[in-house]
Amino acid sequence: MAACLHCELEVPADSRGGDAFCCPGCQAAYAVIGELGLGRYYQRRRLDPAAAPLRPDEDGPPADYATHIKREEDGVHVLHLMVEGLQCAACVWLIESVLRRQPGVVAARLNMTTRRLVLKWRGEAAGAEALTGSVNALGYRLVPYDPAALDAESARDERELLRALAVAGFAAGNVMLLSVSVWAGHSQGMGPATRDLLHWISALIALPAIAYAGVPFYRSALTVLRAGHVNMDVPISLAVILTAAMSLYETASGGLHAYFDSAVWLLFFLLIGRYLDRRARGRARQGAEHLLALGARAVTVVMPGGERHLLAPTKVAPGMAVAVAAGERIAVDGIVTGGASDVDTALISGETVPTTVGAGDRVFAGTVNLSNPLVIETGAVGEDTLLGEIVRLMEAAEQGRARYVALADRVARFYAPAVHGLAVAAFLGWFLIGGAGWQQALLIAVSVLIVTCPCALALAVPVVQVVASGRLLRQGILVKSGTALERLARIDWVAFDKTGTLTEGRPELLDAGTIDPGDLALAASLAGASTHPLARAISRAAPGAMVAAGVKETPGCGLAADMVDGEVRLGSRSWCGASDGVGDGGGPELWLARPGKGPVRFAFADSPRNDAAAVVADLGRRGLGLTLLSGDRQGTVAAVADAVGIDDRHGVLMPAEKCRRLADLAEQGHRVLMVGDGLNDAPALAAAYVSLSPSSAADVSQTAADVIFQGARLAPVTEVITVAGRAESLVRQNFALAFLYNGITVPLAMAGLVTPLVAAVAMSASSLVVIVNALRLGRP
Repeated sequence: MAACLHCELEVPADSRGGDAFCCPGCQAAYAVIGELGLGRYYQRRRLDPAAAPLRPDEDGPPADYATHIKREEDGVHVLHLMVEGLQCAACVWLIESVLRRQPGVVAARLNMTTRRLVLKWRGEAAGAEALTGSVNALGYRLVPYDPAALDAESARDERELLRALAVAGFAAGNVMLLSVSVWAGHSQGMGPATRDLLHWISALIALPAIAYAGVPFYRSALTVLRAGHVNMDVPISLAVILTAAMSLYETASGGLHAYFDSAVWLLFFLLIGRYLDRRARGRARQGAEHLLALGARAVTVVMPGGERHLLAPTKVAPGMAVAVAAGERIAVDGIVTGGASDVDTALISGETVPTTVGAGDRVFAGTVNLSNPLVIETGAVGEDTLLGEIVRLMEAAEQGRARYVALADRVARFYAPAVHGLAVAAFLGWFLIGGAGWQQALLIAVSVLIVTCPCALALAVPVVQVVASGRLLRQGILVKSGTALERLARIDWVAFDKTGTLTEGRPELLDAGTIDPGDLALAASLAGASTHPLARAISRAAPGAMVAAGVKETPGCGLAADMVDGEVRLGSRSWCGASDGVGDGGGPELWLARPGKGPVRFAFADSPRNDAAAVVADLGRRGLGLTLLSGDRQGTVAAVADAVGIDDRHGVLMPAEKCRRLADLAEQGHRVLMVGDGLNDAPALAAAYVSLSPSSAADVSQTAADVIFQGARLAPVTEVITVAGRAESLVRQNFALAFLYNGITVPLAMAGLVTPLVAAVAMSASSLVVIVNALRLGRP
């Protein structure tokens, strides 16, 4: 046995006498420590065996991970980190691969858009530093996840890319003008002195621009090379540097040709693609946060002494007492410790009727306090709340690996070594066998490096997913699963739930025209003072009614006001004195009670969404089968089905029966999309081929669904199906374009028929074609 040169763990001795390392992470760390001149660390370890292992950033303050580590029920530790220095998909693969090889690691998933790394491992919580050290050794920096810091870094990177793009664009335009002059001079007898002068002017413009504009690529390439790896930026950097160096040599020796224009135009086109990709990812991330943040605002915290302070939501800690005024959105998850009120929980439960809460009841962030002030003991804040979970759904969408993404990863993994091998083969072939000079052979090798840059292949899938996610997010549609769009493109059947899905989930007063106008006006005069959904329904039915003075609301009971004849009440059956069984037609109801007269019942029902019939008709025209599955009574189900145009309807279904119906359709060869929102729909949503749920659905249903949509319309169902079909087509097109480009240009480059300038234009054009092709998905 031997000891690992970095961490000193025992490892099998190398029979060849080479250096011993327990893992690639330690090997990379050892190399970086040597390059940084920190060899004193190993000397210190030998003198003091108790010294802790060194991380590459030992001389700086160590990151404090302890407060950010969470322990799950099965003993797995979870840490959310932000990765600085992330450049491309190859970086994602490299970091995930290194971490997964570390002892005890259960999962390591890195989201390229948000740059959030979710690391899970078994063992001691203190092991976080050893695990993160293996990534730090690769040249990246891991810090506890902080959205504000992420936004700041994204803005900084965008500014850097934009400045580099401006410099490269300025140089490319001017150098190209000089190159045109040189090309024209060849046919018009331009003298060598004039040609050399134009070449030197080109060099004075191009070389500083190449040095500055290429920094994003050079930095990334140098980082991975130090760690003994390669990524896409390595062949890019080699091509640019070799082209510039060879052009400078040709200029200094009075040669006929210089290719400064090729180098700067290559950088210019690459920077355009990288900047557009960064902007698209930033908009997708911001779209998720803005769509689902639900208006986070300052929180009123009640201090132990009774004084109240306004704090930002990020400053509120578990255990603090938070005051929530009537009409205010609750910003934390917690337990009610003071007050009683009605809370609109439609966001998490889909219930149209508010829930009455009092001391000891649990409330959630994102719900709305309707009637009276509440004091809540904070149980969860920030990312631990329901809102934090919703934002993470967006990240889960990108972290899910579709089969196309997996294919792109596998191809990209071996692409860089293959590119370098082709370039070396081209150089040696032309120099040793073809009889070309070293300049010409090097020129051909550079052309091979440029044309084989895998930008188009790397962008084939991610750019489509980003554009598709951005388009759907702008319309209030959140894709949770990475494979959802692929599955949606293949469905041939749609099954709907009724309540809250085909219907609005908002109660409306039934038979308003048959109710005595005096009773309706009196009820509306009380209802106008409340924000309760049933009271609002009465107000909508009598819009001209004046609100009575002195209306008082009793949570869980109803409204009351003193009038000339005595107290008038509008509320629950028991509170208004109505006998059980009298006028009991089922469904939501309110009762009006006044002195000397019997109680009057107001019944409510859910109406179909305004566009439900149009959406169902559109799905039918697409050739999709349609089914309505509901747990409601057959008569109610039939009425809604007739209203929207669904012939195949099934009522009085238990959750297991809905699943059996979906299984029957699957056995018949159908791929079924299930659209539902209720708690009883969760098993069916999970069992379906693919599933959608409105944002008003129960929490468990949102968890089971692949896609969540917001708003009162049903049109997102057809929109997501349309986008899925177009995304499938565009992914196929992008792969075809990428492979077609390489199939044509690589043989031409190795045959010496492509100059570096033509190679730069062709490579950049292929990337732009892929991006522009994907951007077509962003149009309606």
